[in-house]
Amino acid sequence: MKFDIDNYREIIDTITRNKTRSFLTGFGVFWGVFMLIFLIGGGKGLKEMLQKNFAGFATNSAMVWTQNTTKPYKGFRKGRYFSMVEKDMERLRQHVPELDVITPVMFGGTKDAVVGDKSFTANISGVSFDYPEINPPIMFYGRFLNEMDIREGRKVCVIGKEVYKKLFPGGGDPCGKSIRIDGTYYKVVGVDYKVDGININGRPDQLVTIPYSLFRKIYNSGDQIHSLAVTAKPGVVMSSITDRMRTVIARAHTVDPTDEKAVTLFNTELLFTMLDNLFNGVNFLIWLIGIGTLLAGAIGVSNIMMVTVKERTTEIGIRRAIGATPRMILSQILSESILLTAVAGMSGILFGVSLLQMLELANTSDGILTAHFQVGFWTAIGAALILSFLGGLAGLAPAWRAMSIKPVDAMRDE
Repeated sequence: MKFDIDNYREIIDTITRNKTRSFLTGFGVFWGVFMLIFLIGGGKGLKEMLQKNFAGFATNSAMVWTQNTTKPYKGFRKGRYFSMVEKDMERLRQHVPELDVITPVMFGGTKDAVVGDKSFTANISGVSFDYPEINPPIMFYGRFLNEMDIREGRKVCVIGKEVYKKLFPGGGDPCGKSIRIDGTYYKVVGVDYKVDGININGRPDQLVTIPYSLFRKIYNSGDQIHSLAVTAKPGVVMSSITDRMRTVIARAHTVDPTDEKAVTLFNTELLFTMLDNLFNGVNFLIWLIGIGTLLAGAIGVSNIMMVTVKERTTEIGIRRAIGATPRMILSQILSESILLTAVAGMSGILFGVSLLQMLELANTSDGILTAHFQVGFWTAIGAALILSFLGGLAGLAPAWRAMSIKPVDAMRDE
């Protein structure tokens, strides 16, 4: 298909001859492309924001805790309360060898953390040194709890981002400084800047984490364990061993092994699988809506081009009479359709990308982007190719009609 400057001028003149009609026709394509780009970019950003809530958390892990029994068992009535103990960790290691990490998590509720005249109501948590293997922190200052902290029950702590900002508003490294909670002083050894994540004991940025061995002494919890965080060994599916885990703990405490409420297991593997399926469904829906809207715009272009060809019957007939070939007529109409679709479509892409950029800049925290609301390079290329195809498709029927017009018939209509 060969073009020169005169052809371009003629095409532009034809499109701009009826500006209102051309604008309304192009708007359908513009809106379709904009919706496709915005939905893809927005969906990507929302997916990234949602994934940050689970960032770093072991995908093949589970949380185990106990509640009141809901079934009578071996002479015990339902409604009986029981708690896991340290020995349960060893029982799980012996009877469920597929488990890799087994670590305790203690909950201390909310307490006032104080530094000088500054205070903040924080959530208190007691964990072991291997807890980061399940839910890794983002250390901004210092370190996380180590094995010696646990073994010796040191009075040390790791504070969350919000706790740090409230207790140390002047900034700087707080490691080595002390905070007071319930009359006990803890030396800060690290600051965890993790904001999002699975909330096991409240928001990560509002946590004060201490060694679980120290937690048991201060809060007189004896050998009780509030919950266990576990991961499966590589190649082992967590769902395949959850029933055995429940049975081991239930039998050790004379509880019905089928009582899923009494021994509750939160399997993150199922959660991540569900999220993957959700994202796949959302992506399919986005493309379905976007392509559908684009097709509606292309059909609008085709209809308007059909009307235009009808109006230009005499003009086309005269051009045929003075030597224009059917191929030249076909090229003319297709070019008009493709140009109108391309201009409207590229405007939709630019508008969509600009809006996504503004949305991205609006989602910042401490100058750091929380999510990227943008479309990929190949997605943009794909949208451009779809535009070209739809532009040609929209002009095909009108072009075929124009090509079939005979000079004699055109003169007769006149």
